Amino acid sequence: MIVRDRPTGLDLFLLMRGSILPRISKILIFNIALATAVTVTHGMFFQFKVTLSPIPFSLMGLPLAIFLGFRNTAAYDRYWEARKLWGELLLRCRNLSRQCLYLVDAPAPGQEDLRPRMLYRAVAFCHALRLQLRGTPSGAEVQAFVSLQEWADVAKASNHSAALMMRMGADLGALRRAGLADPQVVAQIDSTLSAMTNAAASCERINSTPVPFSYTLLLHRTAYAYCLLLPFGLVDTLTFMTPVVVAIVAYTFFGLDALGDEIEEPFGSSPNDLPLDAICRSIEITVREALGEEEIPPPLLPVDYCLM
Repeated sequence: MIVRDRPTGLDLFLLMRGSILPRISKILIFNIALATAVTVTHGMFFQFKVTLSPIPFSLMGLPLAIFLGFRNTAAYDRYWEARKLWGELLLRCRNLSRQCLYLVDAPAPGQEDLRPRMLYRAVAFCHALRLQLRGTPSGAEVQAFVSLQEWADVAKASNHSAALMMRMGADLGALRRAGLADPQVVAQIDSTLSAMTNAAASCERINSTPVPFSYTLLLHRTAYAYCLLLPFGLVDTLTFMTPVVVAIVAYTFFGLDALGDEIEEPFGSSPNDLPLDAICRSIEITVREALGEEEIPPPLLPVDYCLM
């Protein structure tokens, strides 16, 4: 995610980090070159004059802009819902830390304290979910918070985050049977775990349900056809200014089209995706501080204005 103040002045036009321009540069350059060629030849193609008036482009331009706006709104809704779900995970991990440490009794001397294990497992759960959503195999980030034997068992599951949550539920049941937590406290902690499971399942739903391909394909085709034919409709009216106007219109339409593609999948690792690494680090810091640890990792900071 790009984190920086709004650029002003010349920076507004020269910034590339986080801009959609690198993604559309090839088709944009081709469109401008085509517009320049149409301007030089005045729309002639092998002694044949390609005659188009601005009227069809006026009729097509408004509906195309509306449809692109609708599509980008739907894509941003997915992005914003994903961000709220990860905010929910952070909140629930903070609640879980408080509930486990202050509402659950400490075990008798010589007995294993399950509370730190549950909290570490919550951190492992978030890391496992992050890696799953990004299509990356679970690795050291998850293994650092569970035992070797537990990781060997979890690694066999098809869904690592769900397997870790099941083990958290088993530990909660063990606390209840040992008489270390009142039934009301158990119900509260179980509600927190259920909310974390719900957030994870909702993230999986967003990740596995893209915007319908036929809708996206229609917008792609229409935007490309509109921008590539536009020079033929403007050259008789604008003459030498045709490439400039085409460049502005094509940048807008190609950019909106590409931006919708980018933000509709919010869990990736591109500059405009959600900073899942930073959120997981915040959760880890929360848990370690609650446990009273001294060696706490620092929060992740933006690198070249990009927070991962």
